[in-house]
Amino acid sequence: MHEQHQQCAEACYRCAAACEHCALSCLQEEDIAMMRECIKLDVQCASLCRLAAQFMAMESNQLPSLCRICIDICRACAEECSKHQSAHCKQCAKYCRACAESCMQMAA
Repeated sequence: MHEQHQQCAEACYRCAAACEHCALSCLQEEDIAMMRECIKLDVQCASLCRLAAQFMAMESNQLPSLCRICIDICRACAEECSKHQSAHCKQCAKYCRACAESCMQMAA
């Protein structure tokens, strides 16, 4: 795998893991209803980041298009997580922003 693909794939996997941790942690919050959008975006972001990493491993011709979608979902997830004060949300937002940045380089 090309080195740039490898670095971005690693950022995608880190983001997916952070999103999954965030979603599971949000389910433990007292007001789950307040966390609904966060959980939804966490699950979507994790799924898409894993898919993007798989496409990078295959060096797919569709990668730039997929990376642009990944950027959008990562930014949306980071924005939602930033609304919450919990450590897991802050960490998730950090990894989502890093993934979006890495994917922007791949999409270019």
